[in-house]
Amino acid sequence: MPGRRRILIVEDDVDLRQMFATWLKFAGYDVQQAGDGLEALRLIDGQPPHAVVLDLGLPLISGQVVRQEIAAQAQTRDIPVIVVTAQPGSHDHLKVACVLTKPVLPDDLVDVVGRCLASGAQGLRS
Repeated sequence: MPGRRRILIVEDDVDLRQMFATWLKFAGYDVQQAGDGLEALRLIDGQPPHAVVLDLGLPLISGQVVRQEIAAQAQTRDIPVIVVTAQPGSHDHLKVACVLTKPVLPDDLVDVVGRCLASGAQGLRS
């Protein structure tokens, strides 16, 4: 359907990734999924999403490196990145649109994705 926003969920925990996908699909988003940083970069390169929900602790390539790669490319640097992490502390150094700390509630994820898409980081348009 034209105009639907495509969200890439990058999470190595299969159950959590599926749960996030279900919540976002129910909210009306199209969803892509990646289980590691390498797969995420491949998907972003092939068809950039409108936003990325990104875990920091990923196998193969870390979430920090995925974020750096997104920021380094002209065609992807405006994609809002929502970091979802269990890591405590400040994540200001990542320069991401939003940060959610695990455990994440369905309404919080959907709300933050919507706010980040509507914020100053405009992302890609359909």
